[in-house]
Amino acid sequence: MRLLFLGDVVGRAGRDAVAERLPGLIARYKFDFVVVNGENASHGKGLIENHFQGLRDAGADIVTLGDHAFDQREALSYIEREPSLIRPINYAPGTPGRGAMLVEGRNGHRVLVVNALGRVFMPPIDDPFRAVEAALADAPLGEVADAVIVDFHTEATSEIQAMGHFLDGRASLVVGTHTHIPTADHRLLKGGTALMADAGMCGDFDSIIGTETEEPLNRFLTGIPNGRFTPAEGEATLCGVVVETDPRSGLATYVAPLRVGGVLAQALPDFPG
Repeated sequence: MRLLFLGDVVGRAGRDAVAERLPGLIARYKFDFVVVNGENASHGKGLIENHFQGLRDAGADIVTLGDHAFDQREALSYIEREPSLIRPINYAPGTPGRGAMLVEGRNGHRVLVVNALGRVFMPPIDDPFRAVEAALADAPLGEVADAVIVDFHTEATSEIQAMGHFLDGRASLVVGTHTHIPTADHRLLKGGTALMADAGMCGDFDSIIGTETEEPLNRFLTGIPNGRFTPAEGEATLCGVVVETDPRSGLATYVAPLRVGGVLAQALPDFPG
């Protein structure tokens, strides 16, 4: 299988980049399954239903969230009727929505997608490791699921790497989101799990993590808020990671970063064969 994961979509620039570029990437590389993190897609915080549908129309099979999952209040209701939208699995019991979903991809493959929030430098939350492990136990890789993708939304790259090693041999891909900065550590672990500490963002990198520079700079310099953070609206770079899996085991055989457009150096996959 060929899998594509796109990092946090930030504001209008990120949404436009996904709409313009994702369909062509799917056609060019024949991706079997696409996951997009959409938690910053609406005005930089949260995801309204219309913008969620735009990501789905562009080709996202599953849209994941994060710590801003419910910043747009309408998400509390529409997430219940949208099985292709998942929020972190380790939210408190009774939280609307679901944290994992087994979905059939374009070519009949069954893909388990799990979304989790980290605890290092993040608000208090239930244990992500045990929550993710329980989801994988319900749909084991190579038995029930043909591929398993884990979006681990957290601040610390060490916590993401720990999750990768914890799930090595049991997931196709463990990838970090939240920092909006693409890391250069993509690799295959010994057990066959692909790991990347942060996929980066789909947004304007001529900014401070997707935000116009004035207000973040003001707060760093003075410590005094002087306005809201505003998503930058220049040309966006599409950032993510691609994975190819073994059709028998579901484990990764190839992993590479993807960057298209904008101000970052382009990186495109070169699939073997």
